[in-house]
Amino acid sequence: MNVLSLASWRGRGMQRLAICVAAGALSACVSMSGIQSNAHVNAPAVTTDATSLPGEGGLWPGASWATGIGGAPLQQLIDEALAGNPGLVLAAARVAAARAMVDAAGAASKPQVGAGFSTTRERFSENSIYPPPFGGAYVTDNELALNLSYDFDFWGRHGAELRSALSQSKVAEAEHDAARLLLATTVAKAWVQLARQYAQADMANQQVALRDRLNRLTQQRFSAGLDTQSDNLQSLVQVANLNAERAQWNEAIALTRNQLAALLGQGPDRGLRISPASLPTDAAIALPDQLPLGLLGRRPDIVAARWQVEAAQSDIKVAQTAFYPNVNLSAMIGLSSLSWSSFLSHGSMVDGIGPALHLPIFEGGALRAQLKNRVAAYDGAVATYNQALTQALHDVADTVQSLRAAEIEKNNQQTASDAAERAMQLARQRQQVGTVNMLQVVGAEIAYLSQRKLEIDTRARRADLRIGLIKALGGGFEADAEGLSLEPNRSAEGPSSTSRSNRPPLANAAP
Repeated sequence: MNVLSLASWRGRGMQRLAICVAAGALSACVSMSGIQSNAHVNAPAVTTDATSLPGEGGLWPGASWATGIGGAPLQQLIDEALAGNPGLVLAAARVAAARAMVDAAGAASKPQVGAGFSTTRERFSENSIYPPPFGGAYVTDNELALNLSYDFDFWGRHGAELRSALSQSKVAEAEHDAARLLLATTVAKAWVQLARQYAQADMANQQVALRDRLNRLTQQRFSAGLDTQSDNLQSLVQVANLNAERAQWNEAIALTRNQLAALLGQGPDRGLRISPASLPTDAAIALPDQLPLGLLGRRPDIVAARWQVEAAQSDIKVAQTAFYPNVNLSAMIGLSSLSWSSFLSHGSMVDGIGPALHLPIFEGGALRAQLKNRVAAYDGAVATYNQALTQALHDVADTVQSLRAAEIEKNNQQTASDAAERAMQLARQRQQVGTVNMLQVVGAEIAYLSQRKLEIDTRARRADLRIGLIKALGGGFEADAEGLSLEPNRSAEGPSSTSRSNRPPLANAAP
């Protein structure tokens, strides 16, 4: 910046006014004409999605949704994961960094004051501009100054930078909530799998016991000449296969324990202290009303994408202000002397105040290229938001369809299990009256356990899908409660808007 002395600046008001007028005219030499965005922020398809996602009067997931699935043990695991997972620590660090950038952007619009002191020992040339006694002598150049500068920001650059930083801060916060949701549902899904594995391992143990019993009966019949050697060998094969399956379930339990320990941010020994889990009971699931529209404030990934659009919109405004003149005011006051003896005297005082003007006239297309870059980034942010909204609807619709299919599967499997249990009871009754032998009873018991194993898989799948639907519906996240909501009553501003509101709109009108 150029600093004019106070004396030389006085009396030049008309001249400065003429300069400002000329600056405004010259700034027209750099034009942003033809650089604009045609991107549109999509609205949720409330009407067209009513068939696939009908309102059923259900409730949105609450913050304590895990208690309804696994009770206090699952909620405690999730709380521990949210407190100790390194990935969440990283997300929280990004939030802190984004908030610091907000502070930095806000500081740019305030006056800047600084102080400096320098002292230099030097010899002046005898053949330069300094006459004797300074020429050829060593002197000490001392300067102490207080400097002030202020950017008038006529075109709203700093306001746009602040809005962009605020939006990026909201993006980081929403992404942090999305990471929390992903971690919580991942822990819950692993917990359900652990419960399934424990249940299947128990079924395998019961099957092994029955197969051992059946194997002993087969050996007795073979010894008595009632069965062939092939029947005896086939029984041994079944026992060996079940023992191998039991080992596989035990391995799966150990691996899932390790997975949960890692999600908790702990070593494998933490997994050994996780209590055996039990599959949750089935619960009726009803979709909430106004589902597509409600996702806008219930899905943290959608909220993050929308704030990213607002940040990109503010970045366009920042780029546009570079096309206009920039006026700064600087002032200084201090002491300057070539010797210590006179440094503190009144005659050593210096002061100055003056404006500095910068205006683009010819910059080789750099400003237009920068604006095009910001507009392209805005288009990309809008596309990302539209994709996030589409994917959210896709996630909910897929999970709902799978839950409907799983409900049919559960009913059919229950019918099969009931039939197998009835067949087992009839075999036991007939064995008591002597119409069938023990082999047939054991065979019926083994068939019943096989149906129970299928029933366990069906229950585990429904529990997993239930968690998936909770995640697809936002997992209890609420933009309003987190201070991340978008105002619904303000029209969407285009890239050329000069509004200085710090909170972006929810409206879906395209800029």
